[in-house]
Amino acid sequence: MPLSMHQASIPMFVRALGNLSAILEKAAAHAESRKIDPLVFINARLAPDMFPLSRQVQAACDAAKGCAARLAGVEVPRFEDTETSFPELQARIAKTVAFIQDVKAAQVDASEDRTITLKLRGRDVTFSGRDYLLNFVLPNFFFHATTAYAILRHNGLEIGKTDFLGRA
Repeated sequence: MPLSMHQASIPMFVRALGNLSAILEKAAAHAESRKIDPLVFINARLAPDMFPLSRQVQAACDAAKGCAARLAGVEVPRFEDTETSFPELQARIAKTVAFIQDVKAAQVDASEDRTITLKLRGRDVTFSGRDYLLNFVLPNFFFHATTAYAILRHNGLEIGKTDFLGRA
C-alpha cells in the first residue's frame, strides 16, 4: 500500500510535537531545579536575528496546523502568538495536536494535487498538495522544531538526539 498524504503528515506532526512537549517539560524542570527564571529560556535565541524559543514553538505549531487544514481543505485556525511561559507553550502544542488529530484521514488523503496558494513576502506562491507538504511544510516544521531543541541544548539543557526523535 502506498504512503498516503495523511500518513506522511498528521501522525508525524503529532509525534514530533509530543517530543517537543517532552523537551519543554525537561526545560521547565531544569529551570526550576536550577532556580533559573524560565524567561531566560523562553526568550533565548541562537543568534540575534533569529526568533526566540517561544516563536520557534509557535512556528512549528503553525506549520502543523496550517498543513493539516490546507490539505484537508478547511479553514486554518488562528492562534494568538502570546505565549510567554512553559505552561502556555504546552497549551499551544496541546491545542495544535487536538486540532490536527481532529482532521480525518479521508480529508487529507487525495490532496496530492490540491492547489494550495500562500501569500509569502507579499506574493502568491502556489503548490500542489504534495509539493506543499514535502518541499515547504516539512522542512519549515523541522527547522523550527530543531531550532527550539538547539536553543535549549545551547542553554545547558541535558537533552540528546533521542529526546528530539522520541522512542519508537
